[in-house]
Order: sequence, then C-alpha cells, then structure tokens
Amino acid sequence: MTTTPIVQFGTSRFLQAHVDLFVSEALNEGRALGSVAVVQSSGDPSRSKRAQALAAPEGYEVQIKGIDQGKLVNTSKRVTSITRGYSLPENLSEVTDLIASDAEIILSNTADAGFRPQMADRSPDFRAEMSYPAKLTWFLNQRFKAGGGRLQIMPTELVPQNGDFLRDLVRSIAEIYGDTFLSWLDTNVLWVSSLVDRIVSEPLEPAGAVAEPYALWAIEDRPGLILPCEHAAVHVVGDLEQVETLKLFILNLGHTYLVSRWMSGSDPFSQYVREFLEHPDNLSDLQSLYASEVVPAFAAHGRKAEAEAYVATTIDRFRNPFLDHKLSDIAQNHAEKIQRRIAAFLKWAWVADPALQMPRLESVSNFRSEASA
Repeated sequence: MTTTPIVQFGTSRFLQAHVDLFVSEALNEGRALGSVAVVQSSGDPSRSKRAQALAAPEGYEVQIKGIDQGKLVNTSKRVTSITRGYSLPENLSEVTDLIASDAEIILSNTADAGFRPQMADRSPDFRAEMSYPAKLTWFLNQRFKAGGGRLQIMPTELVPQNGDFLRDLVRSIAEIYGDTFLSWLDTNVLWVSSLVDRIVSEPLEPAGAVAEPYALWAIEDRPGLILPCEHAAVHVVGDLEQVETLKLFILNLGHTYLVSRWMSGSDPFSQYVREFLEHPDNLSDLQSLYASEVVPAFAAHGRKAEAEAYVATTIDRFRNPFLDHKLSDIAQNHAEKIQRRIAAFLKWAWVADPALQMPRLESVSNFRSEASA
C-alpha cells in the first residue's frame, strides 16, 4: 500500500461528505486502498485554505441530518482520510511527483466551468488557466515520461458515462504530446465511469459539510477495476444507465426546474429548496411536473414503477427539514445544467415516444427551437 494512493482533484463540500467520508469509514475497518491527497486546482485562494484544513490531523466534521426509513437522523462524523492538501500552481512539483509515482487512483469532482476548453489547453507547459482535462493530461504525461505504470481515473462529475467522456477529452488534448504518449494512455490508464448521489446542503468552516442520510456511489464494473474502498454506499454495477437516468432526470432535473421557477419570480423570498416547497403552489407544480411530464417518459421506456418510487423518495429528500439546500447554489452554472438535465431528458424521452408533450420542460430548455435553428 502506497502512502496516498488516492489523488483527488476538487475540494467541494460534496466530496467531503461523500467519497472522502466513505474512504475514512472504510479505513477505520481496513477496507480502503489508502488515504487521500486533495488537490485544489482552480487557483482560488480561499479554496487553497480549504485544502489545508481538509488535511488537518484532527480531520473535519460531517453532519448527517434527515429522515432514514422513517427515523430521525441527526448525527456527526469525523473524516480523517485526507492526509495531504495541495494547491495549484503553488504545489505543482509536489503534485507532479505524487501523480508520477505514488498515485493509483485519480478522482475528480470539478465545477462545470472546469471542463470548458481554454486557449491554454494546447500548451505543452503547465498553465494555471488550463481546463481540468488539460491539467490532467499534462500530469499524465509527466507520469508517462517518468516511466509510471497503470493508473485508474474515476471522475464523479454528473456527465453520462463520465469516464469515457473525460477519456475522450484527454485523448484529444494528448495529441500535442505525440503518438507514443497516446499509446501509453490506451494501455496504462483505466477510465471508470461512476455516478454519485447525495444532497450536501451547506459547508462548515474551515472544512466539513452538512449532508442528508441518503448516499450512493454507483461504479460501473470494468476489467481490472480497483475500488477506492468497500462501503455500504458503494455499489459496483454492470450498467450505469438505469441509475444515471433516475438521478439525472428526476432529482437533478427537479432541482433545475425549481431554480428556473424561482428565478422567474415564483416565491423569490425563499432561500432553500425545502422552504420553496413549503409554498403549496410550488409543491403541487413540482408534483404535477413529475406526474405529467417526467414519469410518462420513463413509462415510455418501460420504467414507470421505478420512476414513481424514485419521485416519492426525491420529494421527501427535497423537503428534508434539516437541510438548508440553497437555491442560489443550485443556480450556479444554470445554463449548462439546463442542457445536461432538461434538454437531454427531452431528447431521451422523444426517442421512446416522439408524441410526448412536455410543455413546461420545453419552455425551460427551449430545446426544440434550438434544435430547429
């Protein structure tokens, strides 16, 4: 076992209350690959301090609050899986050495903006303004040049088949480093797709978070797969599609729809999801949307019963009285989220039944008008 075999790009409160918590609990039972090194790669000074706080010897707190199988949950956990905290570009040499030799798994959960192509992405030298895929490509090239062996990449961003998606971005950027490096990528890097699900509503300072009891990390099985940890919330599945569509097209779509309604002026004084849904008109509108526009699409795919069950769970999660899940947080990168969550749903629905009518979702996404333009 290496010192820090898991390298994580991203310091988000989600990762703190999800992957990092799972690894911490598994380490206590001897069921984890090893500890985590966190890399803050955006250049944000405030997040640099967070990276240091995450790696404090005493760890950080995650508060779990909500309803689990009809029972009230209000507990606190201490996370101690993170043993190193780095920031880029200040710690470039340390991170380079770590990835070139020590790393076995690279995890990520970066903002949507971190995937946007940048002019600097085609530079053979490391640049702070590079996109995350370009930075990852640069680090992988350093491992290649150092003679490093097999490595596993596990993005957790909410993109369908996120492992394949990131692989294709990296391969397109890697062309600047030559064919030999491309061949090394194909034979020495395992790209693993996964899906994560947990509402993490607010940060604690200087590190930590408040989260709901529900948690899932679904990992698609592939030959040679290495699990970061064994944990009750970690499930290896043969196909992510069913898990992915439920979360993306019910829970995440619901969040983005509520934010669109909130931004249009419906109950503008609400700050939180639960508070917004305390207004009867907003709750009934969401329930109606699910019943008349979302569930029929799942029914067209032969999945009505599981969709109805997940909708009921989702509304309970949205109304969790303990979670201060800010609408303004969900509204970040709203345009990208509309495309990934609502426009993509419409396209998926019409594949099964082109006659489906989803006027509210169409209004939010302007999907048909854009497609015909």
